[in-house]
Amino acid sequence: MTDQLRLPLRNETRDLGGDFVRSDCNAEAFDVLSRWPDGAGRVMALSGPAGSGKSRLAAIWAERVGAFALNGAEAAFVDPLELEYRPILLDIAQDADEETLFHLINLAQAEGGALLMVSRPSPRLWKVALPDLRSRLDAVRVVSLEAPDDTVLAAILRARFAERAITPGDDVIDYLVRRIDRSAEAAEAVVGRLDDLHRPVTRALARQALESVDDEDE
Repeated sequence: MTDQLRLPLRNETRDLGGDFVRSDCNAEAFDVLSRWPDGAGRVMALSGPAGSGKSRLAAIWAERVGAFALNGAEAAFVDPLELEYRPILLDIAQDADEETLFHLINLAQAEGGALLMVSRPSPRLWKVALPDLRSRLDAVRVVSLEAPDDTVLAAILRARFAERAITPGDDVIDYLVRRIDRSAEAAEAVVGRLDDLHRPVTRALARQALESVDDEDE
């Protein structure tokens, strides 16, 4: 019988759920993390462009399994005893120093351990000097996310508007989806700009807001 890794869950649901929208641009990562660490090894990486939702998806996973979350730059300052026998989320993982990263990968092999690394480039593209670390990174399963598609970008826009108690029409959402950069940051920026105008959010106002951005860039 195959010895499958089983981590203690804060609840038994396998649905990442929450306000994260599953679509073609993130479906593989969403589905894998809904099950992981069952059958996918003890170390895995999420990669993708800025604003693709990889950090958000990883944070939802960390909440589900009770992972210790930290970013690469601070990893060397954490007491290793706090990280033993538990899952770890390492965001901006490429910023971790090589010895610390090597140690975290080894810790993940212990009972109850797992390591989810998050970064824009795949770990296979990181420049590392330690040969043993290089071989371990090359062996890591990497799941990629793409930039938000129309479905995800529309959901992000609606969520950011809702946070400001604004309910724009579908025509406004459709208009913005076709014209802003495909990232959560771009959605946040345009919603903030529209809110700052203190006027009903219509398609005409959305066009005005975007044209003002273009004028500033010229």
